[in-house]
Amino acid sequence: MKIASVSPVLQPVTIGSLQLKNRIVMAPMTRSRADDAGVPPDYAADYYAQRAGAGLIITEATNISAQARGYPRTPGIWTDHQVAAWTRVTEAVHRRDGKIFLQLWHTGRMSHPDMQDGAIPVAPSAIKPQGQIRVHDGMKEFVTPRALRTDEIAGIVDDYRHAAANAKRAGFDGVEIHSANNYLLEQFVRNSTNQRTDEYGGSIENRLRFPLAVVKAVLEVWPGDRVGIRISPATTAPGETPLDSNPMATFGAYVRALSQLGLLYVHDIEGVTQLSRDTDSGVSFTELREQFNGAYIANNQYTLRLAEETLAAGDADLFSIGRPFIANPDLVDRLRVGGPLAEAPKEYWYGGDSTGYSDWPELHREPLVNA
Repeated sequence: MKIASVSPVLQPVTIGSLQLKNRIVMAPMTRSRADDAGVPPDYAADYYAQRAGAGLIITEATNISAQARGYPRTPGIWTDHQVAAWTRVTEAVHRRDGKIFLQLWHTGRMSHPDMQDGAIPVAPSAIKPQGQIRVHDGMKEFVTPRALRTDEIAGIVDDYRHAAANAKRAGFDGVEIHSANNYLLEQFVRNSTNQRTDEYGGSIENRLRFPLAVVKAVLEVWPGDRVGIRISPATTAPGETPLDSNPMATFGAYVRALSQLGLLYVHDIEGVTQLSRDTDSGVSFTELREQFNGAYIANNQYTLRLAEETLAAGDADLFSIGRPFIANPDLVDRLRVGGPLAEAPKEYWYGGDSTGYSDWPELHREPLVNA
């Protein structure tokens, strides 16, 4: 097949200093297979390596510290045992000529004392999320978090710096800072969750102070062309979190500041539908993309055709795909040949063992385990 006949989304591309096989990004997806110490299992190396056909893999969200944890069996990157386990993953991906970034995560108020050894989760302000959260023994109501003291914030910045250094030790190609889905960094950004009166609250500049300090700390460890960030200006889940009162002003300022810091990309969760990139939330993703000088990763239930149209319009550079990668480790090959896509039953999404995780067959191959 001549390269001219291959979709431009599936052709090699260079983004910054990264030479990628294609423009498809495996989106970060929590799969809850780590042990209680936050150590990924040995078969995580198989799982990620099997999906190395993606231009770039972004790992499941990974806790930067014990305090960062919000959900059971999610991995960490603050201990030597965790680093050793992730090293097996990166080595396996690199043997398949893949590229992989680690996503750095702190859940903030989206946690529970059961996940904090009895401590109250921390947040910019003591505002309780709505609904329930899954803990070790089932679903429980969210609690009202504890507002971080001003003198505690520098310590969390240090946790991000340490986690970024551990990601480098583990052999990752770069890191993505998780500033989306209403977790700690986005809790500081939005005025719906940040009602502080110190230098970290109030004005847009103040609300961005902590997230930008985190980015700068990570940039002390990694060059800008190996650091990305994920944002979600129009997302209300989890916790039925209200949007910022002026999301374009807030996130426009955020994206411009990130652009000035020279990050490789901004990874934008554009919404919950592929019908429009400009939603009734008051967010114009087209405008946000125009305000960032680096690469733009679009995440919005993209099909290959929609990605091709968006790329042709110049509205995105890369396209992150999540759920289809669960049951289709060779997703890019299937897209290339128009092959069928398998669907993973929901019971395989979170928790369990290698079943429904690293045992999905590739196209034209027999299953690795008995059905």
